Amino acid sequence: MTGLGERWLTAAYRGDAWLGALRPLEALYRLAVRRRAAAYASGRKAVWQAPVPVIVVGNVTLGGTGKSPLVAWLARHLAEQGWSPGILSRGYGGRSEHYPLLLDASTPVTACGDEPRMLADQTGLPVVVDPDRPRGARRLLEAGCDILLGDDGLQHLALGRDLELVVVDGRRGLGNGRCLPAGPLREPLSRLDRVDALVINGTPAFTPPPGAHAMALEPAAWRRLGDGQRRPLSPLPFEGAVHAIAGIGHPPRFFATLADQGVEAIPHAFADHHRYTADDLVFGDDRPLVMTAKDAVKCRGLAPDESWVLEVEAQPDAAFRAWLAQRLDALSSSYPTPGEARAAN
Repeated sequence: MTGLGERWLTAAYRGDAWLGALRPLEALYRLAVRRRAAAYASGRKAVWQAPVPVIVVGNVTLGGTGKSPLVAWLARHLAEQGWSPGILSRGYGGRSEHYPLLLDASTPVTACGDEPRMLADQTGLPVVVDPDRPRGARRLLEAGCDILLGDDGLQHLALGRDLELVVVDGRRGLGNGRCLPAGPLREPLSRLDRVDALVINGTPAFTPPPGAHAMALEPAAWRRLGDGQRRPLSPLPFEGAVHAIAGIGHPPRFFATLADQGVEAIPHAFADHHRYTADDLVFGDDRPLVMTAKDAVKCRGLAPDESWVLEVEAQPDAAFRAWLAQRLDALSSSYPTPGEARAAN
């Protein structure tokens, strides 16, 4: 987002009164969303259903909520349970000469986007980028996947799904509860009545609805960007104040996490999916640089030698894990078992 966009988003979460002037435009937006959903529900627009389970993880608000870390956790968890998961993404911020794009170690972030590159690096599992979600899903099937995870897939209705998970930022919540452009919602709040699970990331500053699950983003380790060397959280691998960059949906969350780790950070917020240049990372001194994993995939080869990545991992609560186990058992009875699905593909 531009600076103007960030100021508007802050106002939308804060509920500034001047946004009331945009309610006529909000009404038009709501009408477009309703008509689009009705077109898919009635069959006027085609919905492709994969022959394997599909779980989509998304949000109903603009701005970062922590959905990608949850996708990474789900992918690793499913692999531990014997599934062969694949991750499907739109690849925002990237542009490829061909789709579907199955990432490998050499796929540049300019082609696939920052979040797919990050997810591929973190999980080591198949990740496909394609604006056409059904086509991308079929490519994952060809790669041998027997369960698919849609990153930011809630509004991509052309791909059928078995489970819908929505992640909400605990600190910012749902803002003023209004849709674009009068508020931060991509869809009306009634959309939450139809999802399978609502996951609150972090301690909520609001009263969660009944049945909502909790999730925390827990720092896991420091990683030096240049050589991949990993260090424990404590002691810190650097001394004194550092420059902290964050080109994510909600940079203050990262800066707050650094403070919790005892890091004295000079914050530098960039727009979500920002394409860094070397000049962006020069601050006129020799202080170390710290960043998120999402920033790191775009800063390789640009950042100074003393640059560190704070790795974080999603930790869903026990209730969510139990709920997921039950739902996966149910899906297993509706679809081929992991081994059978791989053989069929």
